[in-house]
Amino acid sequence: MCGIVGYVGSQQAAPLLLEGLARLEHRGYDSAGVAVTGPSGVRVAKRAGRVRDLSEGLPKRFAGKLGIGHTRWATHGPATDANAHPHTDATGAVAVVHNGIIDNAAVLRQRLTDDGVELSSDTDTEVFAHLVGRSTADTLEGKVVEALAAVEGTYGLAVVHADFPDRIVVARNGSPLIVGVGEKEMFVASDLAAIVRHTTTVAHLEDGELATVTAGGFTTFRQDLTRSATTATTLDVDPEAYAHLEAGDGSSVPRMYVEMLEQPAAVERALRGRLDDRFGTAHLGGLNLDARELRAIRRVKMLGCGSAYYVGQMGAALVEELARVPADAEPASEFRYRNPIIEPDTLYVAVSQSGETIDTLLAVEEIRRKGGRVIGLVNVVGSAIARACDGGIYLHAGPEVAVASTKALTNMYVAFALLALQLGRVRDLSIADGKRLVNALAALPAKIDEVLKLEDRIAEIAGDLAGAESMFFVGRVRGYPVAREGAQKLKEISYRHAEAYQTSELKHGPLALISPDVPSIAIVPDDELTERNVAALHEIAARGGPLVVVTHEGVDLGELDVRRIDVPRLERELDPILLTVPLQLLAFHAAQSLGLDIDKPRNLAKSVTVE
Repeated sequence: MCGIVGYVGSQQAAPLLLEGLARLEHRGYDSAGVAVTGPSGVRVAKRAGRVRDLSEGLPKRFAGKLGIGHTRWATHGPATDANAHPHTDATGAVAVVHNGIIDNAAVLRQRLTDDGVELSSDTDTEVFAHLVGRSTADTLEGKVVEALAAVEGTYGLAVVHADFPDRIVVARNGSPLIVGVGEKEMFVASDLAAIVRHTTTVAHLEDGELATVTAGGFTTFRQDLTRSATTATTLDVDPEAYAHLEAGDGSSVPRMYVEMLEQPAAVERALRGRLDDRFGTAHLGGLNLDARELRAIRRVKMLGCGSAYYVGQMGAALVEELARVPADAEPASEFRYRNPIIEPDTLYVAVSQSGETIDTLLAVEEIRRKGGRVIGLVNVVGSAIARACDGGIYLHAGPEVAVASTKALTNMYVAFALLALQLGRVRDLSIADGKRLVNALAALPAKIDEVLKLEDRIAEIAGDLAGAESMFFVGRVRGYPVAREGAQKLKEISYRHAEAYQTSELKHGPLALISPDVPSIAIVPDDELTERNVAALHEIAARGGPLVVVTHEGVDLGELDVRRIDVPRLERELDPILLTVPLQLLAFHAAQSLGLDIDKPRNLAKSVTVE
């Protein structure tokens, strides 16, 4: 969730740290801070609020060629200046930034208090700074290792010390951390976005691994201080793809809006080189599965969190429909806690935009530990989940900054469609149906563009809906996960209560809440269930419930008094994504009409790296 950046080299650290923090602000924006090591020791500047607030309040003389910085998403204590990172020890010689949660922080706080230490914040991280400061080890590496020995929990952390002014020591356990290699300068970050302008050559630390970073290079080691063999690799990424993250780019347009409009181009990238019209199939070489292995799969299980879980439900339905293989989805956050049965002929699919989502990563590790096969659907090259899986499908959506996922979610569905198509074609899906779907996928970007052109109509409806304190999203079969995702988007950025139900389940309880004050947004595609869906709309209308219907052109809704949003037709298998895009616009314009900060919704952050 939070963001970490560090620098050591010949340049002044503070400007580079602030630049990196601005690029990471979508990961945490409760508070921000930096620490630099210079001739006068370690100096810290931090404050609650955004990175721009920190930048404006930074002392004019804040020199130092080594430093660390942090953007915070609160876990322990509210967003205050005192709780902002970096945290220091009692002497001010040690400064620490930390992502993750120290599970035994309360015990350690009490132990320190009993020893006479005065703690100045509510955070778990401050405990670690005091542990480092109180260590009697001769080296900074030894001090950090000694402190880690007392800690239980997850962390990605960076430590500087006035007595060791040439180095940053970093450590990882469950929270991503990378070391960036420059020309006589080195970087540390929790996300490539922070440093991609300066280098794309990085080393990914593994869990339980530490590194010493100096201007001349880095060394990695384990907690017993023995050397490890981690090396740097150059990632195949375009730094220009991250240019929009530059601080002060002057744009007042929310990133969510920009990313919604990028969806046609993002889908084109996801499909490039992956469609085979001749054989009516998809080419997914990154799966590392040949046709014989694909045929041996007897079940597919999707694992994701939030929107990734809902699109996983869409993907499961698609796999069952095209490949005739049992498939389902479940929240990755619950998976490992129920002691799951891992089957050798099941293909597990881990879905995550960032490739860092800790719950999903832990589910992957549980599957691998029990001998299962797992592939990843991720958007970030070299991310933790991508490296942990047996193979996968990169989403190629481009960097996504807005907390509410749009283009990455759409590309997740496209990736599922490609997977279902390839699975289907090695089984019983005919070449005619394969070609039909290949043509439909090729046409998808243009169809999404048609939906985006409905914006004015959707914005008008959204402005009216924004006044409702609560609403239902309803759909059935293909439409139900669409409804769930629509409700999620509205909750995330407009703070309006929204619940999703199967349309068929309304009469089994939720119908009691229908009233003129509770609108319903109904997903009604033109399919074999249209008549049943329309009958349910009559039940809602009979109880005075206002209705918005997302449907296809030409669907007869009878005499119902509804506001309808008509999406273009394509093949039915791709209906879910074309029905989802209007709900993105609906949530966006509802939040905009309420004057909310759409890209930085309260209580949320982009990359969820804590349990």
